[in-house]
Amino acid sequence: MDIVQRIIEKRLSGTRLTLEDGILLYQGDLLTLGKAADTFKRQRHPGDVVTFVVDHLIAYTNVCVDDCSFCNFYAKPHTEKAHTMPKEDIFKKIQSLVDAGGTQVMLQGGVNPQLDLNYYVDLLSSIRARFGQVYLHCFSPSELDMIARKARLDIRETVRKLKAAGLQAVPGAGAEILVDRVRSIISPKKISADRWIEINRACHEEGLMTTATMVVGHVETKEERIIHLLKLRDLQDETHGFRAFIPWTMANQNTGLDHVPIAGGEDYLKTMAISRLVLDNVTNFQTGWVTEGHKLAQVALAFGANDMGGVLMEEEVVSATGVQYKTQPRTLIRLIQKAGYRARQRNTEYDIIHSFD
Repeated sequence: MDIVQRIIEKRLSGTRLTLEDGILLYQGDLLTLGKAADTFKRQRHPGDVVTFVVDHLIAYTNVCVDDCSFCNFYAKPHTEKAHTMPKEDIFKKIQSLVDAGGTQVMLQGGVNPQLDLNYYVDLLSSIRARFGQVYLHCFSPSELDMIARKARLDIRETVRKLKAAGLQAVPGAGAEILVDRVRSIISPKKISADRWIEINRACHEEGLMTTATMVVGHVETKEERIIHLLKLRDLQDETHGFRAFIPWTMANQNTGLDHVPIAGGEDYLKTMAISRLVLDNVTNFQTGWVTEGHKLAQVALAFGANDMGGVLMEEEVVSATGVQYKTQPRTLIRLIQKAGYRARQRNTEYDIIHSFD
């Protein structure tokens, strides 16, 4: 039995994988890893159901001071490109989601020092008053950090106030790789790895579930990918606050990382499978069709993923790099069915709200 098969057997026996185990798994055959990940997925998700959510990602501001090398969306404050969306325009976009039968609103923008806590409290409470039926899954940890710093409050108190205004969950953007060597190269002004963990911990302890993410295919090593997964696993052991995990590859083109080779499909699928094996305490794994495309997202369903993520009625951040995969509910339903699974529309809490057999 080779080393990769021994590690898989170790995991099958119920033993957790170590940093060394995770690194060695990258030496494994793609299909062997996929079969193992599918086995563990089906332990959590018996049967052949794959879910998706109908949501609207609203990039309410592009003003940002983080200057990440991989981002082609942001604008510096007080420049011609800088924009913050009027509240009435946000309402129109949410109404279009409601009209389409969607359930989740994702407000995500730049790290904007011009917006204060009162702005966010008013925005959330206004949405809640007008659209009580939508689920507010909003603001990355980096955005929350800026809101707290500008308000001169600790992160727990900031999260508490936003939750009282209507915030229900927090997306996992900005994790990239939770190793500061990597962050110092690709996003030196962004919050540190420890701060990202701290903010997610605060959200969890204040009763807000969050999403864990990982972005690969830039300057990170395989070891740093596994370190990232182990940090997520440790926090999940502590708080049980991650609702889902989403790995995707860096969209390097048209950014400051043009010189970095793009991660291929095999690397993405291996990473999905290895993540399912290492990150054993997170239930839901999403495919990344926005960056990987429809076909590779379909294949990932056999490599540990059980969810196709959101329809994303609007998406501007990734598309600003030139990667412009689009979709709609009927497309995701068809993709899921053609991959051999049964499609189910869910809400943010993974309750099934529509079946498509």
